[in-house]
Amino acid sequence: MDINSWMNNYTGESDFILMGFFSQSKHPALLAVVIFVVFLLALSGNALLILLIHSDTRLHAPMYFFISQLSLMDMMYICVTVPKMLMDQLLGSHRIPAAACGMQMFLYLTLAGSEFFLLASMSYDRYVAICHPLHYPVLMNRRVCFLLMSVCWFLGSLDGFILTPVTMTFPFCGSHEIHHFFCEVPAVTKLSCSDTSFYETLMYLCCVLMLLIPVTVISSSYSSILLTVIRMNLAEGRKKAFATCSSHMAVVILFYGAAVYTYMLPASFHTPEKDMVVSVFYTILTPLLNPLIYSFRNKNVTEALKKLLAVKPPFPKPINK
Repeated sequence: MDINSWMNNYTGESDFILMGFFSQSKHPALLAVVIFVVFLLALSGNALLILLIHSDTRLHAPMYFFISQLSLMDMMYICVTVPKMLMDQLLGSHRIPAAACGMQMFLYLTLAGSEFFLLASMSYDRYVAICHPLHYPVLMNRRVCFLLMSVCWFLGSLDGFILTPVTMTFPFCGSHEIHHFFCEVPAVTKLSCSDTSFYETLMYLCCVLMLLIPVTVISSSYSSILLTVIRMNLAEGRKKAFATCSSHMAVVILFYGAAVYTYMLPASFHTPEKDMVVSVFYTILTPLLNPLIYSFRNKNVTEALKKLLAVKPPFPKPINK
């Protein structure tokens, strides 16, 4: 190996190789088809939800505004990883340039971080709606909603701007094979030939902070909601509140549980196979499940869907005299 090749390998300028998980399957072609179908369903489901929310005036409320933003994030989220993974399987090339790997990492971190804080904002919205219904129009007006959404995007991008440059500037002097289907921070960090223990500690603290703030807001909001619901005398109101909150909590548990496993559990709990399975769950399945869990169980959303799908007959029915 000449000096130029060695320097390229050491500085990380050469391409990375995404090993993926198709090689672990006995039927990779079938698995690719299943993932492609899930990808299309996730895109169409979230796009339909955004269309319904923006087209039906009954859904022009803070809760649905946040749901539309969640759907937008999920669409972007799944597009960051799945198309590249499927193209690699189709073309048989698993290489990804270092710049493209860094961009994928940045987008993934930004979207994941933004979604952490968005879920917290959604829990606060439900807290105000259930616990302070008379003050809801003031506390959750249009300006407040846009402010909360801007903060979510800002904090998410801050996570991407902090972790991505540091991770991608480590020297990679050994194998460039990433045992993952996308450039996730822990998988890329493992390839570095330098001591990354201090960085991993900082990353752990950063992730704890990114998770602790939203989890605190969510826990406080739902504790207050639970107490309020228990005090309700109307069974119908109690049932409606429980239905709304249980849907939100299902999304929260799915998303935060996977994040805790990936970024907060010690290395002894991790294997490349387990990491990929967990990543598939929250990068591919969660964007598919979010619209189903969060919105299409909602009466207003289903009515908006029926209204959208309603087709008027081309000719009026004759009037019977």
